[in-house]
Amino acid sequence: MIERRPFGRTGHLSSVTLFGAAALARASQADADRTLEVLLRHGVNHIDTAARYGDSELRIGPWMARHRKDFFLATKTGSRTAREGREDIHRSLERLRVDQVDLLQLHSLGHPDDWDQAMGPGGVLEAAIEARQQGLTRFIGVTGHGWTIPVMHRRSLARFDFDSVLLPYNFFMAENERYRRSFEEILTICRERNVAVQTIKSIARGPWATTDKNHTTWYQPLEDQADIDRAVHWVLGVPGIFLNTVGDLALLPKVLDAASRFEKRPSDEGMAGMLEARRMTSLFGLAT
Repeated sequence: MIERRPFGRTGHLSSVTLFGAAALARASQADADRTLEVLLRHGVNHIDTAARYGDSELRIGPWMARHRKDFFLATKTGSRTAREGREDIHRSLERLRVDQVDLLQLHSLGHPDDWDQAMGPGGVLEAAIEARQQGLTRFIGVTGHGWTIPVMHRRSLARFDFDSVLLPYNFFMAENERYRRSFEEILTICRERNVAVQTIKSIARGPWATTDKNHTTWYQPLEDQADIDRAVHWVLGVPGIFLNTVGDLALLPKVLDAASRFEKRPSDEGMAGMLEARRMTSLFGLAT
């Protein structure tokens, strides 16, 4: 079974690998139901989906009749205004077939213009706070991509006392001194405030280029079990953080298998060797 850790201040012990339900965006219900069995077999008890993940919420909905109590359930709204955010929240609850989610996250809040709108008067943060007051969600989080997202998350935490953050983290990105320093700064703040830290893109290899696209991830992932082991174990070697699984159902068992065998973090020398051998590159352009 996969290790469990306190998910910030929520009182929930979440599996260190959270199911990244973007993998269900274009899945059939039959494939989704087979995935549920994989999650239960590995002891995964935390689902992370979003209003904009295709059919993901619709595929999770049928699970909830029997398994609502077995999962910490998180979704996201990508809207920026309170009006649109309210619509997203109610639609997500309907699609998920639940009266309440555990965590509602402001999705991909990395651009300053989006941030100003979402956090300002009439912004989606107002809808999230209302949802919590109305019992539609228990907690509120914020997510984002790119090289500058740790800095934006610091800004978000200064604006509002979020319960969780989500951002990319892997060996390639941590090799960039500025990103590593920014990540460590946000991690320190979150530890001081008991804010949960979720990471994504652990097994990202780089953008799709001339290679045939043989996975449903928007980036080219690592595929060999040994490489996935190294990448997953390196992330899980950071005390207290969580790793969202890959957006591809075929690779999901490999990530969960790696997490179930986690004992210690691999050396940076070994990781550097993999980085060079697999020619790992940036998903987000040049580091800024």
